[in-house]
Amino acid sequence: MPAEIQHFYHQPSGTLSYVVSDAAAAAVIDPVLGFSVVSGKIDSGPADAILDYLGDHGLALQWILETHAHADHLTAAQYIKSRLGGTVAIGHGIVSVQEHFGKLFNLKAPFAADGHQFDHLFADNEEFRIGEFQCRVMATPGHTSDSVSYRVEDAVFVGDSLFMPDFGTARCDFPGGDANQLFDSIQRLLALPDETRLFMCHDYPPESRELRFEISVAEQKEKNIHVGGDAGKQQYVAIREQRDANLSLPALILPSIQVNICAGQLPQAEDNDISYIRIPLDRL
Repeated sequence: MPAEIQHFYHQPSGTLSYVVSDAAAAAVIDPVLGFSVVSGKIDSGPADAILDYLGDHGLALQWILETHAHADHLTAAQYIKSRLGGTVAIGHGIVSVQEHFGKLFNLKAPFAADGHQFDHLFADNEEFRIGEFQCRVMATPGHTSDSVSYRVEDAVFVGDSLFMPDFGTARCDFPGGDANQLFDSIQRLLALPDETRLFMCHDYPPESRELRFEISVAEQKEKNIHVGGDAGKQQYVAIREQRDANLSLPALILPSIQVNICAGQLPQAEDNDISYIRIPLDRL
């Protein structure tokens, strides 16, 4: 019996989250908390939809998996863990991301750039299980230095490395990003069997088509506007770097990164019982 895969779409950030399960056990991949940068209010609605699904299907939560420290939404990892348990995991590259942004935000102890905020740090090619399914971690850096993809049978959850063919690939201008590295990571994904199903972390569908979240390796190789066909590394890097030079930063990059490098733990409340997000001035 193949793994059951249910997607959840957060339209404001264009983010796709997933529940992957067998008959009894499940993993959640890239869960979202809504957040208003205007009011500072957190919206648990996107995560509650996932909790409802897990409860309705009687699934025991084993893993809460992050493909990387996202820059466009707050992770719901701790919110979900506080209600259903589960092991919060990310790639070992998160340590270098924490080193950079811990300095930017001037984070003090108990923060440390050692990954301890997560329950588990994955190494490349590490294997783990979701219920009866054997899974493998694929390091796919380039968008960020901590990016990983998760392979569950014939399905691979690719994070931000690839988008649908009409949108191409992820930006590489964040700290630790590297277009050369991303090209190599994408080639690793495209070297999988043609029938392998790739599940996106984002889709930004134009009016001419509906939301898509699943695509075959074969279609990506044929149609992706950045890496499809005979596109080589030199051509790709030139396209990617030119495009990145004109991109605006994500609207939620500062609150998102600040929370996500801490595995979704919100900043500790101060002596007035209020938590605050730090906004460094004139640094990004």
